[in-house]
Amino acid sequence: MNQAVEQAVILAAGRGIRLGDQGARMPKGFLRLGDTPIIEESLCRLRDAGIRKTLIVTGHLAERYDALAKTSGGFVETVHNERFADTGSLLSLLIAIDRLNGDTLLLESDLIYEPRALRAVQDGPADAILLSGATGAGDEVFVETDDHGRLMAMSKDPTQLGNIAGELVGICRLTRKTQLRLRQWADTETALDPGLEYEVDGLVAVGQRSALCCTVVPDLVWAEIDDAVHLQRARTIVYPRIACLD
Repeated sequence: MNQAVEQAVILAAGRGIRLGDQGARMPKGFLRLGDTPIIEESLCRLRDAGIRKTLIVTGHLAERYDALAKTSGGFVETVHNERFADTGSLLSLLIAIDRLNGDTLLLESDLIYEPRALRAVQDGPADAILLSGATGAGDEVFVETDDHGRLMAMSKDPTQLGNIAGELVGICRLTRKTQLRLRQWADTETALDPGLEYEVDGLVAVGQRSALCCTVVPDLVWAEIDDAVHLQRARTIVYPRIACLD
């Protein structure tokens, strides 16, 4: 078993455009399904999983996360992606990588998930991309692996893939070596598209050069909140199920 990772990165620069007025008023991490914003629930889960420091990459309404960091007792730090309005999530991850000095857990800010999610990546391979079984949530990212469970490709169109192992959850464990490989790949791409995403572009590119393992939890309870339909599903179906597992 690998030694547990003690630092985490949360990507939280997105503008929440697909949530309309609600996304314009607050970052997605500050949506509430229970008594506290989902970002605070995620931070509590990270603490319980052994994380000692969390770096949040901010963009849209960054001051909300900055205020959260000030009251975290040093558990949370923030770094700002000044180009959040016209770049994809890859740049946010690269900004974080430049601030890190070891292995890390990587999460997205708009997730709700049961405790097994973090345990699975903490207890799994040194590099672990978490997958679930079919959710039917809509807008899923499907992941293709080889016969050894190593990342091959990702797509929202399953017909473009071969052996689909599951759906991307948005939680990973990345060694420092893999982080630096991602940084090196980005630095050598002379015409890097600023709209590239960390997972379907960055992780897939690195996976084509070195093995990235996928950890599958078929019955994992989780949800990503990108739009009003996702939010309704999270509030009425997924969050109550998670509450029963806590």
